[in-house]
Amino acid sequence: MKLLLTSGGVTNPSIHSALVTLLGKPIEECHALCVPTAQWGHPMCGPASVRSFVAADPPSRYLPGLGWASVGVLELSALPSVGAERWVPWVREADVLLVDGGDATYLCHWMRESGLADLLPSLPDTVWVGVSAGSMVMTPRIGTSFVEWPSAPDDRTLGVVDFSIFPHLDAFPTNTLAHARRWAAEIGVPAYAIDEQTALTVVDGVVEVVSEGEWTRFG
Repeated sequence: MKLLLTSGGVTNPSIHSALVTLLGKPIEECHALCVPTAQWGHPMCGPASVRSFVAADPPSRYLPGLGWASVGVLELSALPSVGAERWVPWVREADVLLVDGGDATYLCHWMRESGLADLLPSLPDTVWVGVSAGSMVMTPRIGTSFVEWPSAPDDRTLGVVDFSIFPHLDAFPTNTLAHARRWAAEIGVPAYAIDEQTALTVVDGVVEVVSEGEWTRFG
């Protein structure tokens, strides 16, 4: 699987170009599935924000609203009840998974429960585009300060990549570079702090920073 890990989505021409490169063809020829699941685990999200994401309302225009050939919805918490014989073909037929933010530990839980986490290694050409928690879920840990789901056993996530991500740099009062430095000192793995104009691409283990904004690497 090819990864485009963002804080705020496809927010500028550089990230857009990186996405097209990963896809290998124009966006308008690609079929996307939106994954809103992480939102249900975060107290600041709910039906209205999920609807906004799926409908590509601002600011979700930076992900599902990019002009895809088709856009569907993949709700991970529903998958165990419908059976893999139904949902696995949906995923295999998609060019890209658009994975929204929320709580990364909740998203991690349902990726494992649904079986999607186990399926990912068999999808070498599929592109995963994450926003915030949708990016953080691919890391080994998110840090306790980012855990909002009360049932989370700890801050560990999938560990598909070997670094962690501090998103929304300078977007909120609690997401300054000073906060990121303290977070990085506790996380125990290499890490990046990225703003809304920055993304990380990961292909065959090679990490590249794509940015028209601010970012810092720790460790």
